Parts: sequence; structure tokens; C-alpha cells
Amino acid sequence: MLLSVQDLRTTFFLDEGELRAVDGISFHLEEGETLALVGESGCGKTIVALSILDLVQSPGRVVGGQVMFRGDDLLSLSPERMRRARGGEIGLVFQEPGAALNPVYPIGRQISEVLMEHRGMTRRDADAEAVRVLGDVGIPRPEERTKAYPFELSGGMKQRAVIALATCTRPRLLIADEPTTALDVTVQAEILDLLRDLRDRHGMALLIISHDLGVVAELADRVLVMYAGKLLEEASAGEIFGTPAHPYPRGLLQAVRAMEEDTDAPLEGIPGAVPDFLSLPTGCTFHPRCGLADVAAGCMDRFPDEVRIPGAPGMRRAACWKVDPGHGGGES
Repeated sequence: MLLSVQDLRTTFFLDEGELRAVDGISFHLEEGETLALVGESGCGKTIVALSILDLVQSPGRVVGGQVMFRGDDLLSLSPERMRRARGGEIGLVFQEPGAALNPVYPIGRQISEVLMEHRGMTRRDADAEAVRVLGDVGIPRPEERTKAYPFELSGGMKQRAVIALATCTRPRLLIADEPTTALDVTVQAEILDLLRDLRDRHGMALLIISHDLGVVAELADRVLVMYAGKLLEEASAGEIFGTPAHPYPRGLLQAVRAMEEDTDAPLEGIPGAVPDFLSLPTGCTFHPRCGLADVAAGCMDRFPDEVRIPGAPGMRRAACWKVDPGHGGGES
């Protein structure tokens, strides 16, 4: 197992109160596997990634849990050892490529410095490798582009440059946070093809963070569905898109399918919005928006225990009082 996250908890300590952005998340990732973490904007997905890499800034901090990567607990590493893991063994593609690039240095220099730091290359070798890496991610005229500054690149080229930065050290794990946000449809497809190609050629595992179910369907082997800081369902991509067990992913998929259908019928989305983390509802955090919420079932009393559901190729799980363990699709 490459990565194992157990009971991860990250809290922001605000004047208004404690905001539990990540509240008891557990999952694992195998070598070469692609795992997607999905959910609406504001549900805590990005904080999971930042917590894994110890990048959560004050007033937030990881307050509990374990993050095992190749036998080491990342949350217990010294700053020096964590720095070597971050960027060396684990790459991160940030949500905003423009913000991830230093505006005052050429693209080639930024890649070269990563290579010198993490792979011990000389400046000359690193500069040559930077050209090769930019070509590897599909940037045309890579030698010329090494001299370009971020503002001289299009959105798609910036994203390719960020992917080059994140993968030039040949990491075992690449975390990509909303890798196609703000890109047009054609460029989105190219970026997804690039990530798939890099994964297959270099044997990397991928953790994709996205609210876009189309991206998830293209890349993921398994899917984790997150809501208000908690995991609601885990299953293979085929199971999530075919027979989701929890009412929340079922609602997300119904909304997407309704948008794709050629019909004049009004769009039926999930009512309401992600709750305020400082005043979460009691019981299941999704119950105010759930058409199956039931007082008798306990939906309003406490967050549901995890239910294990038989599935292929192994076990799937969901946190819902209304899920039938014997039927992958849950109640309808």
C-alpha cells in the first residue's frame, strides 16, 4: 500500500469557533492506482490534500490522525524529511496554476531549481532536463519555453508547466487539485490525457480532487465522495456511476444526467447548499437536503456508522442510516 490515511482531522481555530474542515477521513491508495476525491466546492477536499502534505496554514492545523506513506507517518516527520518527501516523492498540482508559478522567474529556472534540490543535479544538467520535461508534458518548442515567464503562457500551457514542476522528480504519488478548472473543454481533455499518460509511463499513483464528475469518470479507479468534512461513500468508479449507495452521489448524478438530456423539463438539483461548518446540523450532516431523511432511522440524531456493502472488486462503504448492506444501490 502506497498511502494510508486514518482518521485524519483538521480544524481551523477561528474567533467564531472551531471549524472542523476534515473530520475523521480514512482511505488508502495503492501503487499505480487513481483515486478521486469528489464533492461540492467548500466540502473540505483541498484541505485533505494540504493536510497530507502538512501545508495547512494558521489558524488551521491537523489535530489528529495518521498519514502513512511508504511506511512513514508524514505527520511525524521532521521538517527536513517532510521537505524531501514533499516535491520529491509526492508531487502536488495546485488548483490555480497561475498562483503556483513564481511570476519573476522563467519556467525553466523554476523546474531546474526543483531538480537541483530533489535530484541533486548540477545547474547544467538540470537546465537540460527542464527542456526534456517540458517536452514530456506536451509544451511545443520546449527549449524556447524554458525562457518564458508565466504571464507569457496560456492557461493550458501554465497547467502543463505546473504538471512538469510536480512530476519532474518522478514522484510515486501525484496529487492533482482541480487540474482542469477554468480551462476550455478541448484543453481539459488534453490535460486529462496528459495525466493518464504520465501515470502509465511513470507508474505513479494519482489522487485527483475534483467537483467535476466528468473528470472523475475519465480517470478514476475508485471514488471517495466527501461532504461537509466527512466521507459519505467509497466505491469503484463503475459502482459510483452505476449504482451509488448514498443519496448524495445519487443526487449529484441525477443533476448531471438531467443537464445532459435534451428536455424542457426543469432541472432538479439537490436542494439547499453545503452547510456552514461552524453550525453543522445534528445527526447526518446531509439530512437537511436529503429526501430520504427519517427521524425513526436516526438521521437527525447522530452521524451514521459506516456500512460495508459487498461490491466488486472488493468491499465498498457508505455512511447512511438508509443504506441496505445487501444492495449496492441503497434505498430509492
